[in-house]
Amino acid sequence: MRIAAVQIQTGPDILENLAKVEHWARKAANLGVELMVFPEATMKAFGTGRLDNIAEDLDDAFASKIRELAEELEVVIVLGMFCPADIHQGKNRIYNTALITGPGIHRGYQKIHTYDAFGFRESDTVKPGTELVVFPWKGANIGVAVCFDVRFPQQFQDLARNGAQVIVLPASWSSGPGKVEQWQLLTAARALDSTSFLIACDQALPVTENSDGAPTGVGRSAIIGPTGVRIAEANEQEEIIYADIDISQVERVRTTIPVL
Repeated sequence: MRIAAVQIQTGPDILENLAKVEHWARKAANLGVELMVFPEATMKAFGTGRLDNIAEDLDDAFASKIRELAEELEVVIVLGMFCPADIHQGKNRIYNTALITGPGIHRGYQKIHTYDAFGFRESDTVKPGTELVVFPWKGANIGVAVCFDVRFPQQFQDLARNGAQVIVLPASWSSGPGKVEQWQLLTAARALDSTSFLIACDQALPVTENSDGAPTGVGRSAIIGPTGVRIAEANEQEEIIYADIDISQVERVRTTIPVL
């Protein structure tokens, strides 16, 4: 299966972000990619305005447009969007959601671990999810996590125990001293912890940093093998990285390194 991380930088305008996804998804499909992962907050970048005002359900316009695109291209697309949580109860919180859509599949994973670190409090506006997600595609089982989840190894091992052989990780990683190194270390460790392929797709590095500490991306998206070795890695700019993977390698590694 050919997999890809499509590293882009999104902004405040949902329609512009949709157009960017379509542009890059078509480029990836032309490369023969069958599973493509876009960043967290693809729908609307962090630090560009309230999220509860733009949150949509999976059958509303944004997700439906991505579904139509994925079905046309005959691929699965995973990307970050925002769905209503308890907005109608007056708490104005949303779910930080990884949309998973393509032929025969249209669902979401709600980020379990909210980013309450480095002076930022995602839990003020985001309700944490509670359920792990693993879905089948092209003969493989794909697990899903989002950004800050990467600091919690148990989630990745649980995904593997639930059958995941590939784990996708949309992210919008916060910049700062040592943060690129942490991203590189944590993504490799989670692939090795779960002895799974990992597609870690971050937002590209923005031209200017957001002043309120919102996580806006550092680039360095990566495809990592089940032994923790980087198969492909992006730089900081918008780009596609892709690789052909052999799912049978996962079972061989799990026999050799039986950490599960």
